[in-house]
Amino acid sequence: MKETPYLSAKEAAEELGISLATLYSYVSRGLVRSEAGGDPRLRRYSKEDILALKQRKELRRNPAKAAEAALDWGTPVLTSEICLISEGNLYYRGQNVIELANTLSFEAVSSLIWLKDAKLPFAAARSSLYSERLAKIHQQLSGLSFIETFQALIPLVASLDPAAYDLRPIAVANTGAQILRLFAAIISKGKSTKTTLAESLQKGWGVKHKAAAKLINAALILCADHELNASTFTARCVASTRANPYLVVTAGLAALQGYKHGGQSEQVELLFQEAQKPEQVRSVLANRLRRGEKIPGFGHSLYPEGDPRAVVLIKLAQEIAPNSDAVELQKAITQEMLSLTNELPNLDAGLATLSQALTLPAGAAITLFAIGRTVGWIGHAIEEYETNRLIRPRAKYVGIIN
Repeated sequence: MKETPYLSAKEAAEELGISLATLYSYVSRGLVRSEAGGDPRLRRYSKEDILALKQRKELRRNPAKAAEAALDWGTPVLTSEICLISEGNLYYRGQNVIELANTLSFEAVSSLIWLKDAKLPFAAARSSLYSERLAKIHQQLSGLSFIETFQALIPLVASLDPAAYDLRPIAVANTGAQILRLFAAIISKGKSTKTTLAESLQKGWGVKHKAAAKLINAALILCADHELNASTFTARCVASTRANPYLVVTAGLAALQGYKHGGQSEQVELLFQEAQKPEQVRSVLANRLRRGEKIPGFGHSLYPEGDPRAVVLIKLAQEIAPNSDAVELQKAITQEMLSLTNELPNLDAGLATLSQALTLPAGAAITLFAIGRTVGWIGHAIEEYETNRLIRPRAKYVGIIN
């Protein structure tokens, strides 16, 4: 049975250890949302709000746990105007991300996140950063993954771009655009930098399908930001030191590759390779669960009813390649996961499915994640530069005291 996101008045009061009168007071003060239930005489109360109140009360009783909770899926530790995750939906600057992915270009969403206006033109390039010298160095890095190549070339480009030390919002947005163009040029080997970023990636990866750029564009938008995840928090910490945007993005790329973050998409690709055929999926999943392994690409703490980003990406994959092996395999894995664990696909599964449906090269899923999330890192850097503070949490010492 599907779990309800609401509690009755009696259940809510018992959860908080308060009287019904106090519960009604919380509702009148806007601390708990309520709505009419099936019976018009009874109201139901948001479980999310009740649990959040309960957590705050527990932290007030035990302040020593507050910092730990804030850094472990707890309450936000930094303020931001960029991203909101609420009731299973994702918003950039108050606009539903699913609608943005269906209607705007990645460039327009970049401007929305960076400068609060999707109508602003994408920043004009100051100059071509993918020089002949850079191209020669790029050729020597043929054994590296896309992201490793980004990390190798970013410092070289940064040394040639002194304007990156201008930390005003519009200047940082210009630098962000330069970094995105650099990534597109690396993938296309400098051959298609005048087109949109999605078109550059399509050409660089040699995808012939006419709808590929549209799908890549949507994937980049869906990856652009997701609140204070590990890589974004890392990026904000680096920005707080007044390091330039190239260094911010370099830090974000390092954190993203961990297997508990963006590296999950690579784990999903390996799962696809292991399963190979739909009829083998159940035994592969069962063996992994038997070994105590968590199945990559499924479940998300912020989306108990399912990750909306995955829904869009998998739907796009099904539309562009309905009979592909990747789509058939994804359907089988999703069906078995619902049966075995009741977990739904998340962004990593969506990226891997779309990548394989388009027959993109190995590592393309996490590369799309990285290029898309670069926009969020730059947006958060702009916010952090404006605060002019240094992020410096304290540590709770638990070691030996002589």
